[in-house]
Amino acid sequence: MTANRGLLDERKLKFEKLAITKENYRDVLKPLLTGGPGRGMIVNLSVDTSSADLIDFCKDIDAFYIDTVCEPWPGLYTDKSLSISQRSNYALREGVLDVRRRRPGGVTAVSCCGANPGMVSWFVKQALIDVATELKLTFTEPTTRESWGKLMQQVGVKGIHIAERDTQRARDPKPFGKFINTWSVEGFCSEGLQPSELGWGTHEKAVPANGHRHTFGCDAAIYLTQPGAGTRVRSWTPTAQAQHGFLVTHNEAISIADYFTVREGDKAVYRPTCHYAYHPCDDAVLSLHEMAGNAWKAQATWHILTEDDIVDGVDELGVLLYGHARNAYWYGSSLSVEETRKLAPYQNATGLQVTSAVLAGIVWMLENPDRGLTEADEMDFRRCLEIQMPYLGRCSASTPTGRRYTAARVFSRKISTPAIRGSSRTSSSDNFRPSPNCGDCVNDVKRYEASALTALAFCFVHRHAIVTKLSCATRLIPLVSACPISHVPVAGVSIGGIRTRGRIAAYRRERSLPC
Repeated sequence: MTANRGLLDERKLKFEKLAITKENYRDVLKPLLTGGPGRGMIVNLSVDTSSADLIDFCKDIDAFYIDTVCEPWPGLYTDKSLSISQRSNYALREGVLDVRRRRPGGVTAVSCCGANPGMVSWFVKQALIDVATELKLTFTEPTTRESWGKLMQQVGVKGIHIAERDTQRARDPKPFGKFINTWSVEGFCSEGLQPSELGWGTHEKAVPANGHRHTFGCDAAIYLTQPGAGTRVRSWTPTAQAQHGFLVTHNEAISIADYFTVREGDKAVYRPTCHYAYHPCDDAVLSLHEMAGNAWKAQATWHILTEDDIVDGVDELGVLLYGHARNAYWYGSSLSVEETRKLAPYQNATGLQVTSAVLAGIVWMLENPDRGLTEADEMDFRRCLEIQMPYLGRCSASTPTGRRYTAARVFSRKISTPAIRGSSRTSSSDNFRPSPNCGDCVNDVKRYEASALTALAFCFVHRHAIVTKLSCATRLIPLVSACPISHVPVAGVSIGGIRTRGRIAAYRRERSLPC
């Protein structure tokens, strides 16, 4: 902050360097928010400040509020007197929503309106309309939460990845013992060490072995008893194509799944699975690897890469809707550091995706001053994107394609189970039959007298998709064979929640096949 103090002084902006704590926040902030004409506004981009308490406070003094994440006061994440569920992002969101339940209406407070959470919720709606249009469905653009959920159900979306790849490259190599990132190191380490969390779809057949439901709230998500920084998932972005990302807990994984839930009475009849699949910049990956090797003890020093540190690269952030008739569809922003320097200097590409979303949220809030507590999913996505689009670089849609999966050629017939996980439609052992229309698959199965595992593997090798009854005759884009998207490879769970290893073993036992 000291290095950039000149930017504030040149613009004659008042700056106070003071920690906001649970004990002082009201005394410090009230004079700043009530000393001038009109309503004050808190733009909260900090960590370790309770979002729920600050929103409550803003209601007391009739001030606007916007933040980019649900934050607690320091100590919550390591409080052993609380359960993992009580320390989760799910619980933090419920705490913020409890403010709305207690104090509905009033001055607008926007919760979680950065790039993600925030902008990606607007991308989901745009992508959903795109897919529905491509499928030539008859629909009108939804205007309510319920109608958005029904359109998602009509399109047939099984799940949503918040799929991101950061390729920004630093001029100097990462030194040992220092955590390098393109945004808040404290924020990334904090969420990376929290348990993985994901919105849990109604099509999912089984919760992972180390997965748990919450006993309170909307019931739209589950959590895993392992850190997000240690949980990798298969995903896809346009530049990197197939990739591994970290299943780091994020508010939007829960809020999006909750927002698009379709209910009949108290029963959820449809909900998509949703989670973050994040591949940070290479220096951050190295930093995580180093931290994990040291029993997750954070490095003593850290550095956030500025525009001057970065040589080149893009931050590609979007949403991947999958499971529908077109298989998968990515929509998002691909913003380079070179474009960022021209559009809005003094930040990198990651920063501009966040700050432009905050700008859009502020404009929407001023135009809608008395909407009470509002999540990004509930805002006018077209208006918000209209404001933000000029700062997002190339904002486009992509249909995933990829290389043919070649493990069978390299490793003969011994194909690992995680590499061939498929969709939730394979819900019983009967569905592991090869299609009679696929001569290659049938011949291979006969030749090797294979079990269901081999049949399934060969269907992937021959670039066929798993559809009802494993119909290999239905060919979809190579994403399915090149990089099947799976939730938690470590836990042995597929895109549809099937514990493939267990099902295959049961299949073999039932048919007296060797395990």
